[in-house]
Amino acid sequence: MILFLLAALCVVSVPLTGGSLRRLATLRVRWLWLGPVALLIQLVLVTFAPGGSETVHAAIHIGTYVLLGAFLWANRRLPGVSVIGVGTVLNGLAIVVNRGVMPTAATAERLAGLSAGRGFQNSAVMAHPHLLWLGDIIPVAWPLPNVLSVGDCVIFLGLLFLLHRACRGERTEQEVMSASSPEAVVS
Repeated sequence: MILFLLAALCVVSVPLTGGSLRRLATLRVRWLWLGPVALLIQLVLVTFAPGGSETVHAAIHIGTYVLLGAFLWANRRLPGVSVIGVGTVLNGLAIVVNRGVMPTAATAERLAGLSAGRGFQNSAVMAHPHLLWLGDIIPVAWPLPNVLSVGDCVIFLGLLFLLHRACRGERTEQEVMSASSPEAVVS
């Protein structure tokens, strides 16, 4: 849930800093369905269907990163997408080398107030994790307890860059004139 909250904060930051979310409508996003489908599959896998074969779940989890990679590659020319791609690759690498599960630092989990769940977990404390420094090592205790990875942080930096670059644009001559008029200063 914290990831959705962070994404919402990224979006809310645009109008708060003078950007216009309407400009998002002008973005030419390719294969738009791939990103949301991959995230929906991850949500279903962990939240609604965590039971079953861990091997199948792990393979599906890795497969969602293939979908995300295809989506990002198709949109690589958009501002910030390359940064989002770096974060996604960092997360994907940690997940692949740990057989479909993001390694979590036990200390980070404890500091965030989390405990291990039942069934398949896309992020879990492991006995012998590989590349733990790329795993979920950053505790977030409030408002929604969770642990984040370096890749997650890079993804959100890329998202901020994308949103702010796409929503700024050039000011029209009319906007410039109205902003510099005496009436605009009086209000």
